Amino acid sequence: MMDGSMPRHHAARVEAAIASGQAARSALVASWRRSSRLHHLDPSGHSAPRRLSDVELRQARERIAPLLAAAQGAMDRLYQAVGAAGCCVLLADGDGVPVDRRGTPADDATFQSWGLWTGALWSEEHEGTNGIGTCVVEQRPLTIDRDQHFFTRNTLLSCTAVPIYDHEAAFAGVLDVSSCRADRTDAFSSLIALAAAEAARRIEADLFRRAFAHARIVLTQGPDGQSIGLVAVDADDLVIGATRTARAGLGIAPGRALQPVPAADLLGGEPADDHLAGGQRAVLQRALLRAGGNVSAAAKALGVSRATLHRKLKRFELKH
Repeated sequence: MMDGSMPRHHAARVEAAIASGQAARSALVASWRRSSRLHHLDPSGHSAPRRLSDVELRQARERIAPLLAAAQGAMDRLYQAVGAAGCCVLLADGDGVPVDRRGTPADDATFQSWGLWTGALWSEEHEGTNGIGTCVVEQRPLTIDRDQHFFTRNTLLSCTAVPIYDHEAAFAGVLDVSSCRADRTDAFSSLIALAAAEAARRIEADLFRRAFAHARIVLTQGPDGQSIGLVAVDADDLVIGATRTARAGLGIAPGRALQPVPAADLLGGEPADDHLAGGQRAVLQRALLRAGGNVSAAAKALGVSRATLHRKLKRFELKH
């Protein structure tokens, strides 16, 4: 329980940090400042977290159905690792609304009273600085521990959140592990952060494989030389998809559909046989892509006339 001075003390500390100008060099204080100045929240506010209606929650779940499906196994394994320590696992959408959770039934009433439940609004706009909402804004792994929260009523919570990106490397949601136990140590928090990050990467990989179920999946190295990215290659040996990590390593912009590109051009290795003797559809596609859609340039590269190439394109129903 909090004594009467706790709300006043925490609120004064938050306001003093904002007024000091620390937001320029502290991500935490920058979030506090957004909560106060942008969203006009009061750190001493004590109203319960708002929740979506059942209909609104169902609609939110439907909007991210592929992510929900891909997350089930990873959420189960993560909960098995942290649930016995009094933690719950939440999957939130891109608006900061938990749409799925795992938790010990004996703790359900406690977590529900804290708002750590499906349908609660955990965006910074509604709850100020917190694991899920701040992760939505900053799109990076983070932990908001106890009095790092904006609202005094949330200062008993410890929340570790990791962003999840979809098959086009666009931000899709947040995986969160939360606890309201006072005995959560820094060492245990570090282990939770590692486990949550690994679970998020598993979800992304499963989401990617489902989106490109008929493609060949190739592993690539991330820019750090250690993380693993995934690339989807179709039957014509064209790269048609890449995860965020793969895009970072290959210099491809995230957040949008990938324009097909010959795998040999992007990934290196032995190029495919690009002679038209066999009239192969894949050869035509690669030539067009390399020529930027210019038929004359593609025909020259293949050593055929423009008219011949047009006939081939029509035969294989290829647009240019």
